[in-house]
Amino acid sequence: MESEPETDVESETEHFNGISNKRMSPWESFLRNQQDSIRSLFNRRNRPSSALPPSPQNNLSFKPIPQLSPLANSVVARSSQILGVSTHELQHAFDSELPLSVKELLTYARNLLEFCSFKALHKFTATPNYLNDKHFRRLTYDMMLAWESPSVESDDNETPKCRRYEANGDEDEGSFFYSSSTNMALQVDDEKTVGLEAFSRIAPACVTVADIITVHNLFSALTVSSENRLHFLVYDKYIRFLDKVLKNSKNALAACSGNLQLAEEEIVLDVDGTIPTQPVLQHIGMSAWPGRLTLTNYALYFEPLGVGLYEKAIRYDLGTDMKQVIKPDLTGPLGARLFDKAVMYKSTSVAEPVYFEFPEFKANFRRDYWLDISLEVLRSHQFIRKYYLKEAQKSEVLARAMLGVFRYRAVKEAFKFFSSNYKTLLTFSLAETLPRGDMILETLTNSLTYLTAVSIKRDIPGTLDTKRQPVLSPPSVVALSSHGFKSKCVANVYEETIAVGDIRVGEISPLEVAVKQSLNDTGKVAAAQATVDQVKVEGIDTNAAVMKELLFPLIELAIRLRHLTLWKDFCKSTLFLILSCYVIIRGWIQYLVPSIFMFTAIVMLWHRHFRKGRPLEAFIITAPPNKNAVEQLLTLQEAITQFESLIQAGNIVLLKMRALLLALLPPVGILVVYFIATEKVAMFMVFIAAVFAFVPPKYIFLVVFVEGYTRAMPWRRESSARWIRRLKEWWVRIPAAPVQLIKPEESKKRR
Repeated sequence: MESEPETDVESETEHFNGISNKRMSPWESFLRNQQDSIRSLFNRRNRPSSALPPSPQNNLSFKPIPQLSPLANSVVARSSQILGVSTHELQHAFDSELPLSVKELLTYARNLLEFCSFKALHKFTATPNYLNDKHFRRLTYDMMLAWESPSVESDDNETPKCRRYEANGDEDEGSFFYSSSTNMALQVDDEKTVGLEAFSRIAPACVTVADIITVHNLFSALTVSSENRLHFLVYDKYIRFLDKVLKNSKNALAACSGNLQLAEEEIVLDVDGTIPTQPVLQHIGMSAWPGRLTLTNYALYFEPLGVGLYEKAIRYDLGTDMKQVIKPDLTGPLGARLFDKAVMYKSTSVAEPVYFEFPEFKANFRRDYWLDISLEVLRSHQFIRKYYLKEAQKSEVLARAMLGVFRYRAVKEAFKFFSSNYKTLLTFSLAETLPRGDMILETLTNSLTYLTAVSIKRDIPGTLDTKRQPVLSPPSVVALSSHGFKSKCVANVYEETIAVGDIRVGEISPLEVAVKQSLNDTGKVAAAQATVDQVKVEGIDTNAAVMKELLFPLIELAIRLRHLTLWKDFCKSTLFLILSCYVIIRGWIQYLVPSIFMFTAIVMLWHRHFRKGRPLEAFIITAPPNKNAVEQLLTLQEAITQFESLIQAGNIVLLKMRALLLALLPPVGILVVYFIATEKVAMFMVFIAAVFAFVPPKYIFLVVFVEGYTRAMPWRRESSARWIRRLKEWWVRIPAAPVQLIKPEESKKRR
């Protein structure tokens, strides 16, 4: 068999990505030229996908792999250039290193592509400043495109292109690309786009770019205005801003370390309050003071602003277990609770809560952002304490939380994106809110047990050594170290393993399985919540009418039982009394509750079987007359007054029972009556104790039922009313225990 001629990578890639020159009419040519001119205004990057990073072995030959598509062959060729080996050696390493389960015929091309891509990413990310390299951004994006069509057969199905985004009239809410060049560029660019599955598979292989737990929310944030398809312009902008955020954080660490006196392991995550028009106010009691707020991976620092200089920083610890509470709260001048723009911090180390206010004219985005990142640091330390993680595992958890904060900052600064429910980009905060989030954290804990701190730098071999044993090192710590954030836990590490972070070639890791199960439950919760939002109504009267209709069967049953107890129909009341007494004497009353549950289950199964596939009819409710705002306020005031009266009556009953129980000395005028009442209650409780001790429960229940049911009979009505009147008169004569209200002392205020 003749060997295929070896071709240069540049020419081969141009062949794969070239555009066929078809004959076009003059009008089509004019429109095409106009579109290219508009596209060139926004798309100023170098588009050739064959660009390679500088390498001393760029003269390696490229031999296409028959099983792969042209784009996949292009990615493998560039990966071989990065690794310094030929494509034949890469394929041989894949065939020899990995188990047979990932080399099946249907998945061979995709798994081979993953193997080459992960190897190349592992080496590429070891180089400094790789996020700023346009070749890295283009290569990783092409890896995602190739993952969607890795084989020759799948290449026939063209990857969807980005559709034009059409504004719906409310651009502020419709897109975070509003009034930006990126949005306009998306409308004129016809490049292929990437889907969720490819992004969630390739992006977490570089732990700086994405986390396996939050990668789905990151994709949603990046594609909110492009119909859930990721465009290269958006991806490129995100990576560039992520690189900018990492560099700014590194510079802030160098600038603030001396003033804040940070510990060796502390890294600055963000700083706010440096701009005079956007201050941060610290409220303690009635005093407020402007200053600068800094968040690290261990604490919050507030530096009060003095005369042109910042004073000594006040440290609020987040890493030690001091029962810290961080939550949104209201604040304002002189302690007034007016503006919902503050974060409250409370712990055992502070005498009273501290409020950090983030003033802004509209919304409260600054407050929400600082609340999110502060809670993420706090929850990461709570996670460490909960599972008793050691030094290497602790560093990995904190590094994972820090990378999440950096990604959140990058998306926020690039696209003005702010997290909402189930859409946060922070790992441990998301696990707290997701269904089965505890299972995700437990799976993460199991994966952390295999991490080992390594201090030996291994040379990256020119050829792949399949006999060397893999060494697992903390991937997030290694990622931060590559960006200049040094850690004493891992000084110089090299992870030589097929597993890159939480992603394994051709396999679904346990953490991925836990995340997917949680996302499935999240979809069910969201669908159920949508139905809840649809049936919510406004107004006290309307909600009362809905509840009355829903409880109609129970209300009707209670009305009929009340009618029987009033003995208005003697025959029916007598029949019900005889049947009830017979059931109680026979001991069948114990089967009453199980019978109710059994009957309910039968009704549910009957509806489930005979109404299969039929939609549930809407519950028809007659709405009460509409009321204006004043009438609704009056109704609410009346309801509050009635509720207050019920609470007062309950308190009086409890205070009278307290007086009887403790035999408190009453006023002199009712001393004799009080002592007699106390003795009567005590003797009555002795009698009740004897009854419960010696009489079977069914006879006690029978006597109580007959006495209460026959109280309204014609020949018992007068005597029952007389005894109830005497009981009320006796109860009125019982004094209530005294109550003394003490106002709390005013705390000392800060000058």
